Amino acid sequence: MKITSAEEAVKLVKLGDRVFFQGAAMTPNELIDALCERHQELKNIEVISIHTEGNATYTQEPYNDTFTLNSCFVGGNVRKSVNTPKADYIPIFLSEIHRLFYDSLPLDVAFVQVSPPDKHGYCSLGVSVDVALPAVRTAKKIVAQINPSVPRTHGTGIVHIDEIAFACEVDRPIHEHDPVQISALEHQIGGNVASLIEDGATLQMGIGSIPDAVLANLGNHKDLGIHTEMFSDGVLPLLESGVITGKEKAVKRGKIVSCFAVGSRKLYDFIDDNPVCDFRDAAYTNDTARIRRNPKVTAINSAIEIDLTGQVCADTIGSFQFSGVGGQMDFIRGASLSLGGKPIFAMSSVTKKGVSKITSILKPGAGVTTTRAHVHYVATEHGVVNLFGKNLKQRAKALISIAHPDHQEALEKAAYERFNGK
Repeated sequence: MKITSAEEAVKLVKLGDRVFFQGAAMTPNELIDALCERHQELKNIEVISIHTEGNATYTQEPYNDTFTLNSCFVGGNVRKSVNTPKADYIPIFLSEIHRLFYDSLPLDVAFVQVSPPDKHGYCSLGVSVDVALPAVRTAKKIVAQINPSVPRTHGTGIVHIDEIAFACEVDRPIHEHDPVQISALEHQIGGNVASLIEDGATLQMGIGSIPDAVLANLGNHKDLGIHTEMFSDGVLPLLESGVITGKEKAVKRGKIVSCFAVGSRKLYDFIDDNPVCDFRDAAYTNDTARIRRNPKVTAINSAIEIDLTGQVCADTIGSFQFSGVGGQMDFIRGASLSLGGKPIFAMSSVTKKGVSKITSILKPGAGVTTTRAHVHYVATEHGVVNLFGKNLKQRAKALISIAHPDHQEALEKAAYERFNGK
């Protein structure tokens, strides 16, 4: 490995290369910015990534004449770009992204951010192992920025210094997301979801106020476990109080299994060199066959809208690409196949503008992220329903019962016209 400046390290990228950017808290922004500065001397550079942090300069003018983003999950920094002709989105399960690197989209260069090497020469990929691990295993060349602020994670997210072609050294905090304030409405949703969770359950949850509200309502539970795609600060109080022990898990008993984490510095300090945290690539964490081996897998996911038959749209607003398929289906299916498992969709009944999230039909152009055949539990602040085994009319009636009261009459009329006017 050659230690050099970011400007020198990115000269490894050549015309027409396909370049991977590690994502989430580990986004290597110094390398990305240095690469963008070469935009006038490069051409036809394809960028592959999932959700990244930072300005995403490569999606902006004039840089987007040189760089084309092919995103496997859309974050806020590239959302505008992906909905223009200058970039695009690949609909794909998080558990299958690694297959692209081995087959249809082989990588020329992988940009990652890592911890300093240990005494054996191994650097940690930190809190974003997800698809970064298969990226570094398959890319022709690896360029890294070495940062002492990167937590050293236990698991399989390591790369040896001999595998890294060029590296630069940086010293700054990795990206943080402090917990947000939980509203009274979110506490209601959290309480409704928590009522479904049994002692000894294995949890999967995301980031945000509703997952945190669910976790905040689990203080009286016992021996919960974590096998998830990601986790955040909401798990820390439950770990400190002994609610989360992982004693009942079948896969990595006693350990928190995840492929990435995003949160505060307190979270990263907890993860750093902590053997209770086992970070794996997404092909491992999101493997439905592995997920289902755990008991009472309770998967808590969100939706942008759900129609009266139970179709879930979670990644688009109409035809506007908002996020991505991610790992929702991996865990919804894994939970439904787990002994005593419960796949749950948790959401507020209306948007901030008062639009009902339970709708007669999905918006034109909307993507079906999770099919109605996969949907079991749906929770809002107005209650919880289980759609499993219900016919279309029964589903509509159940979903209307947890819709906002201001929209129930219109939904009942739409359901009557749809199902009784056949």
